[in-house]
This record gives sequence, structure tokens and C-alpha cells, in this order.
Amino acid sequence: MIKSASEIRSAARTTLSGHWTEAAMLTFVYCIVAWAFSALVGGLEYVQQGLGTVASLLLLPLGWGYAVTFLSNARGEEDPFNVSRMFDGYRDFVRIFTTILLTQIYILLWTLLLIIPGIIKSLSYAMTPFVLRDNPEMKNNAAIELSMKLMDGHKGELFWLYLTFIGWGILCILTLGIGYFWLAPYMQASMAQFYEEVKAEYEQYDPKRER
Repeated sequence: MIKSASEIRSAARTTLSGHWTEAAMLTFVYCIVAWAFSALVGGLEYVQQGLGTVASLLLLPLGWGYAVTFLSNARGEEDPFNVSRMFDGYRDFVRIFTTILLTQIYILLWTLLLIIPGIIKSLSYAMTPFVLRDNPEMKNNAAIELSMKLMDGHKGELFWLYLTFIGWGILCILTLGIGYFWLAPYMQASMAQFYEEVKAEYEQYDPKRER
């Protein structure tokens, strides 16, 4: 049995202790880079006429790099909030890009079928970025399937963890979005802790699994 949502959030706050400013600055840089890229794409007519979505997908490895940064921090790795590490996904572009893109496509297809199945699948695939981080030889459906195994029996717990951040989200709105630079790290650190929990449980019950 994994930790409760409150325990996971507490563990996340512990990992961020002394690093809140760094995490907030990393979030700021992430938002600026994403905004600048989107603005560049939006300013090109030929992109707007059909390549806009494709070009925007190039940000997927950046989002992956941002997410796994908090796993590195949770594990006490050296200099986890170095901005350059956020671009690690581009050093392994094909594997990261195709796998994350597949998860988005699958979620979209399930959502087109019905909204509830789409939500369930998004929860099932939620650990895929961390799986990619820990298994450099794994990609595409193999990584997605491992995420599904890790999330077996835990989708409700992750959904509840998401819900516990609603109040913080409302406070961010009241701060005109400024609070997001601290909320996003808090949520990502909590996701990293959740991953560590389900990963440890999975390894406990299946220690000889193929990696």
C-alpha cells in the first residue's frame, strides 16, 4: 500500500525544502521558452496554415525534461535544477518524442470514444515520463505498458492527489497566475513521489521483472 495523498505532498515539500526558488525559476524559464516558441510559430503564416500543431509537438521533450527534473531532485542528484537538464529530452529526441506523442494520441482516441475512458487512460499513462527516465532502453508501447502496470490499482489514488491541488489552483488565479511558479513544482514533486511509491511497490511484488 502506497502513502496517502497528504503524505506524498508532505514528502514532496521536504524534497523542495531549500530549493523552492530554484524550482520556481526553472518553471519560469520553462514557461518563457514554451511561450517564445509558440510566439515564433504563431508569427509564421505557413506554419499557421497546417504545421502549427506539428511544430508545437516539438515542445514535448521539453515538458518531459521539466517533469523528470523533480525526480532527480527527489533522489538527491547533483544540481537537479540546472536549466540545461530540462533540455535532456532533445538529446534522446526520437525515443522521448515518439513515446510521449503516442500517449497523447492514445488519450485523445480514448477521449473521443468517451470522456471517462480518456481520463482513466491518462491516469494509466501518467508514469510514462518517469519510466522513460529510469529505463533508457525502453520506448513507445513498452514504456506505456510499464506505466499501466505501475498504475494498476492506483489510478483512483492519483486522481485524488490531483484533486487535492484544486484549492491551490484557485489561489494561483487570485495571484494573477504568479503562484503557478510555485504550484507547478509542488505538483511535479508530488508526481515524482507518487512514482517512487508505485515503483517500489511494483518491484516488491515483481522483483525479477524485465527492465
